[in-house]
Amino acid sequence: MSEPVSALHHATDDSGLVAIREVGPLGMITLRGDLADKTLGKAAVVAGGVNLPEQRHCNTEGEQGIAWMSPDELLIMCPYADVQDRLADLRDKLAGSHALVANVSDARAVFDISGDRVREVIAKLAPVDMHPDQFNGTMFRRTRFAQVPAAFWMPDDRSARIVCFRSVAQYMFDLLKVAAQPGSEVRHYA
Repeated sequence: MSEPVSALHHATDDSGLVAIREVGPLGMITLRGDLADKTLGKAAVVAGGVNLPEQRHCNTEGEQGIAWMSPDELLIMCPYADVQDRLADLRDKLAGSHALVANVSDARAVFDISGDRVREVIAKLAPVDMHPDQFNGTMFRRTRFAQVPAAFWMPDDRSARIVCFRSVAQYMFDLLKVAAQPGSEVRHYA
């Protein structure tokens, strides 16, 4: 079996207002179905290794997690090497349920940005109120960064994790670098 390759081969840039790092391959499973179904919920918790998140939130612990994507969709995250086993387990547990389970790991790129100006960099690109009173804790958003569909959450006040389609990984990396250019500080959240 061949080794997985990240979209940008772990590209990094720490020359700007935030450090930008493309995360290596991360296991991601889309689970669609009735989120009120207890069988589906229990299977998702086992696969994601964390409790189910509230609407528009994300629960993570290390490489494991579950993100609320829509009223009938969850994104389950796990180590890349565990995806096939977790996928098989989900399909087995949900065999009698109306659900869709798909491995989307290789279709996505993941970026971590960190530093004191994380909120400012995101606010330049996404139509999300990044004030700490409005976006905090385990909140999760599906949105756009410029014209790129993406999702993000902030594991802490100084970092964010962004997920986008692999096909636009270079564009996303470049967007983040431009928004983080030294001298482009807005100082709105400082």
